[in-house]
This record gives sequence, C-alpha cells and structure tokens, in this order.
Amino acid sequence: MREEFLATTERIVDADPDVAVVLADISAAQLAGAARRHPDRVINVGIREQLLVSTGAGLALAGLRPIVHTFPPFLVERGFEQIKLDFSHQEVGGVLVSWGASYDMPTAGRTHQSPADVALIDSLPGWTIHVPGHPEEARRLLLESIPGDGRVYLRLSAQENASPHLGVGFTRLRSGSSGVVVAVGPVLDRVLRACSGLDVTVLYASTIRPFDAAGLRSAVLSASPSVVLVEPYLAGTSAYCVAEALADVPHRLRSSGVRRDVEVRTYGGIADHDLAHGLDAGSLGLSIRDFLGD
Repeated sequence: MREEFLATTERIVDADPDVAVVLADISAAQLAGAARRHPDRVINVGIREQLLVSTGAGLALAGLRPIVHTFPPFLVERGFEQIKLDFSHQEVGGVLVSWGASYDMPTAGRTHQSPADVALIDSLPGWTIHVPGHPEEARRLLLESIPGDGRVYLRLSAQENASPHLGVGFTRLRSGSSGVVVAVGPVLDRVLRACSGLDVTVLYASTIRPFDAAGLRSAVLSASPSVVLVEPYLAGTSAYCVAEALADVPHRLRSSGVRRDVEVRTYGGIADHDLAHGLDAGSLGLSIRDFLGD
C-alpha cells in the first residue's frame, strides 16, 4: 500500500498544481524526484510532526489541497492538537495519510504503534476515515480524496487482503442467518477464514466514516441481531455507530480489535501481535463461534 500511495501521490503532484505534499522525513527519499520538480509543493519539514500538520493546514488556508504524510503515532497522536485546531477548528480540508497501522513495525517498539489513531480522529466531527485492505483500494481512495475541501484520514497498512473490494459503504460478501460479521480493511481475509462453515452474513468496509448505518440495518434485519465487529485498531471504536444504527433493534454486539485491557509489550512479528490481540483467523473463529453459540 505504501508504494502504491507514493507512486500515485507523485503522479497527482505532477498533474495537479493545486496539490501539495508535506513530509516529516518519512518517505522523503521516495518522493525526492517530485520534490526536485516541485520544490514549492513538496515540503519536508524534518522530524517536526506538529509543524507537519500545521504546515498542511496553512497550505489549505492558502488554497492548496495538502497531502500530509508520516507514521500514525507521529501524525495523529503527536499532532492531534494541530489536527484539532488547525484543520478542524479552522474548518479547512486536507488528506492525512499514515502508514504503519496499529503495529506494522513491531520491532520498533511502542513508539511506532498507534492502535488509537482512528478513535482519536473519530473524536473530531466531519472527518472521512478510510481503512483500505488492498493497494488498489488505497489508490482509489486517495484519488477520490483529492477533489473538494473535505477532511480525510487515509490509514495504510503493511497487512492486506488478497483482492480489492471497491464498493461504497458496506459490501455484502456472504449471506447467512445466524449473525452479521463486519470486517474493516485488512482483517477481511482472516474474517472470511474464521467464518468458514458458519451461517453468517459478512460485511466489508474500506471506509468506516461515514458509517454505513443503512447497510448494517439491512443486513441485520435479514439475518439476526447478533453483530460481530472486527476492526484492526482499538476494539469497539465503531461500537457506538452500531448502537446508533440499531437503536430501535434489540441486538447483541461483540467487538474485536486491538486490546484495551492490557498493553502488549512483546516484540516479535505482526503475526505475534495478531495472536496477542485475538486478531488471527483461529482466535477470531473461536470468538465468533462462542458469541453465536455455534
């Protein structure tokens, strides 16, 4: 996804004089050619992440469409006050793009992990949040984010599904009667394996804000009011959206995602962290079966 994002960004900057890119050293080498051709619109502020965000907002105030990019803990957690004040409070738009997801760089330690990024962005009104599960989805979502003046967070990951799914809102990939399982972004393939042999509906989304309440309601009303929400960041981040969508429908919900009860301090690889958080296919399968009583 990262390579697809960088290649697409370079083409956008070459083609559109109203687009600017702001970097904080991360990916600066890959965009060096674009920086030489457009030194006034490809800006590397160095390891100054709050300045990264503020510079992007300043470019937006000047009439440009900024793409602001670095790792999620530096972009969202370290720069959150600037996102809140310089983008949201001033009501200017831009495209914030992170790569690294919750724990894509596990050997770098906790400093490079950000399972709370989506929840933080979601605390601000008016943001579109994309969580692609395939490089082609990332490319399309980036291209769709450039026109206009909306505020967009595009969360890229080293984990990906085998195939893209380019629908809008929830895409129904499997229909069943005993429950609805919602998979967001790069957890889809694991969710499909986990649901093998189960009579469940599987919904997929690469855009989680705005939340497709109508799509979830439709699936629940034609299946069962038992919902399993699987997100590749803090467990339960979208639980309130499910509750609002089904406010008049008695329902049960199980939220799977990065654990909230403990801080996982292991290193290892991505698969080790998936296992620790119950986000591997085997753990998800056991959790879903237990919840549905299968």
